[in-house]
Amino acid sequence: MASINARRTLATFANQAKIPRLPIPTLQETADRYKRSLLPLLTRADYDRAATAVEDFIRPGGLGEKLQERLHALDKKEPESWLDTLWLNKAYLEYREPTLINVNWWNQFVDPPSGLVASPGQGRVSDLQLDRAALFLSQLTQFNEMINKEQVPPDVSRAGPMCMHQLKNQFGASRIPDEPRDRIVTTWPANAKHATVIYKDQLFSVPIIGENGELPSVQQLRSQLKAVVEQVDSLPQTELQPPIGVLTSEHRETWAKLRKTMAKDAANASNFDNIDASLFALCLDDYASGPDLDKSHRNLFHGQKARNRWFDKAMQFIVENNGRAGVNGEHSPADAVIPGSMFTAILKREEQGNKEINSSNPVSLATPRQLLWNIDSTIGKALVTAENNASKTIDNLSSVLLHYNDFGSDFLKRVKCSPDGFLQMAYQLAYYRQHGQPCATYESASTRMFKLGRTETVRSCSVDTVAFTKAWDDKDVKLSDKVGLFQKAIGTQMEYMKAASNGKYHGCSNWGIIACRGVDRHLLGLRCMMTQEEASHAAIFSDPSYIQSMYFKLSTSNTSPGDYSWGGFGPVVPEGYGSNYAIGKERIRLSISSWKTAPEAEATTFRTTLKKVFDDLGEAIERAD
Repeated sequence: MASINARRTLATFANQAKIPRLPIPTLQETADRYKRSLLPLLTRADYDRAATAVEDFIRPGGLGEKLQERLHALDKKEPESWLDTLWLNKAYLEYREPTLINVNWWNQFVDPPSGLVASPGQGRVSDLQLDRAALFLSQLTQFNEMINKEQVPPDVSRAGPMCMHQLKNQFGASRIPDEPRDRIVTTWPANAKHATVIYKDQLFSVPIIGENGELPSVQQLRSQLKAVVEQVDSLPQTELQPPIGVLTSEHRETWAKLRKTMAKDAANASNFDNIDASLFALCLDDYASGPDLDKSHRNLFHGQKARNRWFDKAMQFIVENNGRAGVNGEHSPADAVIPGSMFTAILKREEQGNKEINSSNPVSLATPRQLLWNIDSTIGKALVTAENNASKTIDNLSSVLLHYNDFGSDFLKRVKCSPDGFLQMAYQLAYYRQHGQPCATYESASTRMFKLGRTETVRSCSVDTVAFTKAWDDKDVKLSDKVGLFQKAIGTQMEYMKAASNGKYHGCSNWGIIACRGVDRHLLGLRCMMTQEEASHAAIFSDPSYIQSMYFKLSTSNTSPGDYSWGGFGPVVPEGYGSNYAIGKERIRLSISSWKTAPEAEATTFRTTLKKVFDDLGEAIERAD
């Protein structure tokens, strides 16, 4: 995404009509790639059984052809994409576990140029905190206006224009708990003029835009935040509202029922509508998590017992009272990479000094209004239960950072090594060293070259990565041969990311890698076309290999370069790792998460192993260059 201050060229959505629809691969293409992805994970006997099921599925006149026809019929029916609604429902809205950690992503900002407040204390705000939060509000209102007026230049890659639709889902977006699946509320243009501000668990509707769309000065916005703080701090403890936001961390079925019960009260229903419509949430924490990044990033990940948060907002910005800040994002409306450039633009502007852009003339803003709730003993008990459940989930999480400063993309490019390929091979070798076997691995690749495109899965574990990992620590294998296997494995990984030779399937990730050759979205689409009776004899999906190949013990995502912010997410299986990485010119920043209930997958140990792998691979490829 272009800079927030970039000169306007084309309107933001001017290229949408030029962007092709997401194609549906042929059955044979998906079958061939799928079978290839099974090879490193299965025994010979298991592979032969799985391959037979695949071939039976795609045979002429078989079930696969029927499902493929239905998928093409769906494609003709859907106005822009056969996958969009399917993916939103299956990947996100039908998920019933808490979105806390399991769905939401986090992003930590670089510290302010002035540094952090050394000893901010507890139970109060700081001047730096209010200054920084007000600057964020100012910049965010500008960016929202640019999206509304289509002044954000559209993204274009070497392969062509990229879909900008997800920008419409950033501001004024909320996930609504419901049954049997959740709902997403988005509005474009996002014309709300308020943000949800949370301080000491008290929720406020805070006007941040004038009635006629005027953008206030940073100082005016600071005054709005100061008014919130003063109002809350003046209240006796007995008059504080309960921490309603904790309910957003609950199991989705539980939260859906509770919200419906609460919404029977007119005041509560109005509060929910106000929060859902707000441009975003801003959480002012009356504490600091400390200078240790391993600890402070967790405050962005989940907060303290999920307090002072609203996990259903697409974006909630968090500012601690020492000035450290970041974002917690709900994943359903848009992928984390979409607002990344916006965060970078805001932080660059902060680095360059706050030069006022918004109106220097006073803008008429209503006083911030506290949202008052009417709850009974049932909801009161539910709040206690929700906080206990959130605490158990948070306590079960291990999450650490690795900021590796020995080299970055400049070095990797100098030795003719793909930066993304290097990271993926490092994950493979680290996992093999720690666990003695390969595992199914997920790498996200963007499909924004297509209408409403989001992501496709790159199955990074291959026959060639297994050969590379087995040979690397073998003393009997020459270094030149090891490096050769390493390079071959990267080539295979990159090939999976590239378009078919006829150019029919091509897409581009945010970091410049061609993608859209994965099998997972096509297989999902075919599964969703089945009747219940057909599913009972679809061996391709009932065979254990199908679940095994999607049981991603390594789930990874690239949000390079990470110069101004870095982030992460939770593991997707009980004994797995979740790892986001960002490759800068001179450093690599990444996060690793795991669950403590699976001691065989321990994030801190994996970080140590991965750092050693970086050292070993870097030294070897430099010697071989």
